Amino acid sequence: MIKTRFTELFGVEAPIVQGGMQWVGRAELVAAVANAGALGFITALTQPTPEDLSKEIARCKEMTDKPFGVNLTILPALKPPPYAEYRQAIIEAGVKIVETAGYKPQEHVDHFKEHGIKVIHKCTAVRHALSAERMGVDAISIDGFECAGHPGEDDIPGLILIPAAADKVKIPMIASGGFGDARGLVAALALGAEGINMGTRFMCTKESPIHQKVKEQIVANDERATDLIFRTLHNTARVAKNAVSQEVVAIEKKGGAKIEDIAHLVSGQRGKVVYEEGDPDYGIWSAGMIQGLIHDIPSCQELVSRIVSDAEELMANRLSRMLGGKAAAAAE
Repeated sequence: MIKTRFTELFGVEAPIVQGGMQWVGRAELVAAVANAGALGFITALTQPTPEDLSKEIARCKEMTDKPFGVNLTILPALKPPPYAEYRQAIIEAGVKIVETAGYKPQEHVDHFKEHGIKVIHKCTAVRHALSAERMGVDAISIDGFECAGHPGEDDIPGLILIPAAADKVKIPMIASGGFGDARGLVAALALGAEGINMGTRFMCTKESPIHQKVKEQIVANDERATDLIFRTLHNTARVAKNAVSQEVVAIEKKGGAKIEDIAHLVSGQRGKVVYEEGDPDYGIWSAGMIQGLIHDIPSCQELVSRIVSDAEELMANRLSRMLGGKAAAAAE
């Protein structure tokens, strides 16, 4: 067992998180992650209405009696979703852990804290982590440049970002972006994190509710198979490299691109169809550089057990051998 401040605070066995993922964070995946001893999050805005979210939480509770959470991502929008109603659905369902992400979460954090809910805030910069800590969140998920989805605009990889944040952030911190195996977990712990968040790796599991052909595409892809889109719009997103992402990159390279010029290509509904029907070239879909280290499609139980046992082996044997007699003497 690997115990950290994170596992103690959130009541889970493994220092591993499956964070919110649009169209992917559904009950069957989250329950499987929870049953494996890790912490999974239902993605609130994947559910069309707050009522649907209530039903999804109930469905998850039927499949697990272990802790799980809900992700609420706050994004600037012309017509914002009814966040207060989604919050209320989470509170009324008795969920005790929430992952927030995105823009100025203070009112959400305050409301959740009033109801005894623990909040993990996901961010991409040390300054944002410190701001969230001041807001009163319980833990931080710090997201490096390698991640799928939105890596921010600073382009700082995890090898620098995680220890830079660990030097300043006092509350427990989860390392996110580029994690998928035991080596990553041990590295994250060494860099000052209390666990890891995995998105793309959990997409590629038996219980993940996306098409088998997309999972096979993730296995086939290497670490170079991502594109950064929306760079010129200062809203960078890392997505799986395909015909559509390459077209978006080409339009942005010409200069002066506006969202209207690429809106038809980047529609979230097209991405949803990729996951449902299994054509990896139909639209934009999220995947990180970790694709280069994903070689199979295990169950969540197999994946979590493997990462934890391999990490224990790494720390107890390979790393301690490098200390020679010191580690043996300390163990006696």
